Amino acid sequence: MMRGGTVSFHQAGKLKYRGETMAEKMTGARLFARMLKAYGVTHVFFMDAILRRALAEMEDVGIRRILGHSEKAVAYMADGYARVSGRPGVCMAQSVGAANLASGMQDPYLGHSAVIAITGRHVAPFQYRNAYQEVAHEPLYSAVTKFSGRIDTLEQIPHLMRLAFREATTGTPRPVHLDIAGFTGDAITPLEGSFDIVADEAHMRYPAFRPAPDPAVVRKAAAAINASSRPVIVADRGAEISGAADAVAKLAARIQAPVVATLDAKAVMVEDHPLFRGTLGSYGRSCANHVVAEADLVIFAGSNTSDHTTANWKMPREGTIIVHIDLDPVEIGRNHAGTIGIQSDVCTALEALTAAAASAQRQEWLARTRTFVEEWRAEAEKARASDQLPLRPERICRELTEVLPQDAILIADTGYAALWTGTLVYLRHPTQRYFRAAGSLGWSFPAALGAKCAAPDRPVICFCGDGGFYYHLPELETARRRGIRTVTIVNNNHCLSQGLRNLNIAYQDRDHANKGECYEFRETDFARIAQSFDCFGATVEKPQEFRKAFEAAMASDLPAVIDVKTEFASQAPMAWVPS
Repeated sequence: MMRGGTVSFHQAGKLKYRGETMAEKMTGARLFARMLKAYGVTHVFFMDAILRRALAEMEDVGIRRILGHSEKAVAYMADGYARVSGRPGVCMAQSVGAANLASGMQDPYLGHSAVIAITGRHVAPFQYRNAYQEVAHEPLYSAVTKFSGRIDTLEQIPHLMRLAFREATTGTPRPVHLDIAGFTGDAITPLEGSFDIVADEAHMRYPAFRPAPDPAVVRKAAAAINASSRPVIVADRGAEISGAADAVAKLAARIQAPVVATLDAKAVMVEDHPLFRGTLGSYGRSCANHVVAEADLVIFAGSNTSDHTTANWKMPREGTIIVHIDLDPVEIGRNHAGTIGIQSDVCTALEALTAAAASAQRQEWLARTRTFVEEWRAEAEKARASDQLPLRPERICRELTEVLPQDAILIADTGYAALWTGTLVYLRHPTQRYFRAAGSLGWSFPAALGAKCAAPDRPVICFCGDGGFYYHLPELETARRRGIRTVTIVNNNHCLSQGLRNLNIAYQDRDHANKGECYEFRETDFARIAQSFDCFGATVEKPQEFRKAFEAAMASDLPAVIDVKTEFASQAPMAWVPS
């Protein structure tokens, strides 16, 4: 099919160009389901009770309906589905669940994920009258979506659904929200009308469009690169979304620049690539931070230049020349004055820069940046190879590196789970992928379920702590019921260890007798909990046991949990950052 065309969907399931079909009479429920099908939606994640008539119609068109146990969990499932598939993920909840669903939009909003949240609300005659369980939905979604619309009539369904997919996939991909009349969204779905099912092909995936950069700006950036002696490429989330891994590598080889990546673009380059220098930022590696701190030119490829990426804007150092590529012009130069800004699809801009920049040899700079990596690895390997008992989390990362399948998708929670996996799990195959929470503790497990729905033939591995896993334990039942076979590795130290540093500061001059109330949990056997859900469960207490447990989990026909008993309150070393 032609890129960017409009297509129509027939009941037989075929897509045809608009104009080849006649309008058909159907209910709003059938219209809704068939429009989702036309946009390529394969799964809908929901909490009852919402759009029940449409859910029945979805079965007829082959859309899988994944009923979860909380609105936030199904939002995270849709997020994981979207990030892995590159297509919009759909989640739904009734009116009373709308607030909970909105809370689940924060991570896809911060993570630049195209999620479409659909809620029901009381019809207009019930508004402003203390209708049962009704609150205003617009304020709940205003901060965590890029668009929110109300569907009040049957005729609005096709227009607003097309608008939702368009908004979610264009520019910076982010969540959108549709509020449908009816407590369960079914006030208008029984009504009938005549419709031609039309979907815009460009908005079935993201990025929807790939604009090319201004040639004059590319020439200016290329001239700056040619004049530099210590350039570095920083790959960020936008490079991952754009699928720019090959383009990053080609530009790096052309200009002989080292590459560092934020955790959101960790998979852009394999660990042992001769130009890769590691992960950057507050949750990154000291070696990568040293590279950026010493660079005289930094190419930000699809970055929002956040505090985590730049260590509270301490790097690049003041005076460093910055070339900033982003699809969203608002992000370019947001945090750095005097930026050479290239507004473009990230992959397209990198290809243009590769063609425009002069071939260079920067052996001295590359050699110096390699020393940073060698020093960091030598120090990191001490913890990665530790035989200490209970286990160090770093050792789990080493063991996971060795057994991670070549086509695995690794999903990490926020906090220490992201820090440890982002820095110490080495991706050695270009087909391995990595996604981490944008900040929401507990995101990883339900997101992994959504990721598996998007990629059913690939191994999906979730890494989280016990604190994160507690959030959505009931979704083990969802995974078992719907046959969603993920492997979840729980770093079980029976506490929220990341908060201990600041708690120690807070308790500096106090009696520490009850400090544990602020961060400790009871010891929990997650393997036994998994087994009680009729899932696979295994316990690991020694490093040598990990491979056997992982292989058994992978071979199982069940969703799997590996409970790894680790050192209580183990603290992750923080990366070096400039003073």
